[in-house]
This record gives sequence, structure tokens and C-alpha cells, in this order.
Amino acid sequence: MPIQSEDLRNFVAVVEAGSLSAAAEVLGQTTSGVSRALTRLEEKLATSLLTRTTRRMDLTEEGTVFLQQARSILAALDQAEESMRLRTQKPVGKLRVDAAAPFLLHCIVPHVGAFRSAYPGIELELTTNDRFIDLVEQRTDIAIRIGELQDSTLHAKALSTARMNVVASPDYLAAHGTPEDVDALDTHTLLGFSQPDSLNMWPLLHAGGDRYPARPAVRASSGETIRQLALHGQGIACLSDFMSDADIASGRLVRLLATADSGYRQKISAVYYRNTQLARRISCFLDFLHERL
Repeated sequence: MPIQSEDLRNFVAVVEAGSLSAAAEVLGQTTSGVSRALTRLEEKLATSLLTRTTRRMDLTEEGTVFLQQARSILAALDQAEESMRLRTQKPVGKLRVDAAAPFLLHCIVPHVGAFRSAYPGIELELTTNDRFIDLVEQRTDIAIRIGELQDSTLHAKALSTARMNVVASPDYLAAHGTPEDVDALDTHTLLGFSQPDSLNMWPLLHAGGDRYPARPAVRASSGETIRQLALHGQGIACLSDFMSDADIASGRLVRLLATADSGYRQKISAVYYRNTQLARRISCFLDFLHERL
């Protein structure tokens, strides 16, 4: 006879509870019923899984191997059942999303209304941090990260990539001239990040390679602050396309040195801890955002 999932659950319960009577209590069965079920399983497998005495039970070598497989099978069944159950339900509850201020303002806020219409049961809580945060410490479900990921303990979903634009305002260019090549940037006022310094490696082809090491005269921790400085004519900046394309299209900023673009693209990823209760809310939000990016 084929092995049933209940056979596996009985066996695992006996091992984890430590005795037939304790397993019977957990399973809501009689001790004799659990004993008979275990015996039937051993007969189906034609092997002994446990050595039983009046005082203790121990796994046989075959039982140790089978326990690992049984747990894997039961976990897969539970996951499949949970997945199907969640697909038939509208997700509800709080979802905490953290992102750097520019991404939040330019890529999430414009779509919040549509997301709330699609998933009215999800209560969004949006926070901004320009540095990588500890999700558990900050009580965050999803963090949007731009650049290379370092923490391998988190689950990650690639959302998009961003082109980098070297830009300045028309007022700045009128006052200081337009740089004709990358080397000319050395004579201009550059705007950049206070940290990490890797954000000040601009994707421009020059004699030294494909990344230009900008030396900012003015630094800020937030990309939105740098954007505002550029809009106010304070210097030349290198900004992600999602926060500068609209300014370029409207003429508020001018893209510079486009022919020297090295083709580098910033990775945009979402990171999160896998949590069954949150899985549906997380997947709904990430799928929604991925479509719009």
C-alpha cells in the first residue's frame, strides 16, 4: 500500500514528542492508535524505524534517513497548501516598506493610490533611509536597495536598473560654462554623496577607465538633497534616471557628457525575510512595483 501523508505525520510526531503517549496527545489520538499507525508504516517500508523499549525509543539508521525525508515532504505539502490558500484570499494587514527618499518619492509615492485600490486590505507604512538598515531592528518587511547587495541572509528580488545622468541646471551652465569632456569636470563644482564614496564614482569613460572619481565640493547624504542643489544651480551632479529624467525633459536640468556614458546601470532590488504570514502581502507589493518599473 502507498504511504499516506498521515503516516508521515504520525511518525514525525512520535519522534518529536519522544513517546507514543505524548504523540497521541499532540495528534488527538489514542496511544494504541498511534502505535498501530507506526507499525503499519514500518510494514509498508519493510524496515524498522524505531527501536522501542519500555523506557525509551531510538531511531534506527533507516529511521534517521526516513525522518529527514518525511520532514521535507511534509514541509513541501504544507507550503503548497498555504500557497493555494493564500491565492484565494485578499491579503490584509500592515506592510512596512523602507527606501531611500528619492526612490520613495519618485517611484513609490506616485503609485500608492493604484496599489491601495488593488489591495485595500493592506495597510502601507512607508519609511525613508538613505543607508542600508537592519530589517528586524527597524521592524521593516521590505527594503528597497540600490546598488550591489551585501547581506546574503536576505531574500532578494530584482526590480529594475537605473541609468545614471550627469546633470546641471541651465543657470549653472550659463555662469560656469558647459564641460566639453570628462577631464573638464576637474574645473567645475561637483555635487556628491557624503558616504559611501562608491556613489561618487560616476559612470563616465575617460583616460583612467570607465568610472570617473568625482571629488565633490558639496556633499550630502541624500540623493534628493543633491538633486535640489543641482536644481538651484550649485554644481554638477550624477543622479539616477528615476529622479532626473523629468527634470531633463522639462529643461530644469541639462544632461551632460552623454557620449561618455559607460553604460553602467545601478541595480534596484527589494530585500526581505521570508515569512509565511507576510508572503502574500510582500509578493503583491513586489509584483505590483516590478510591473511599474
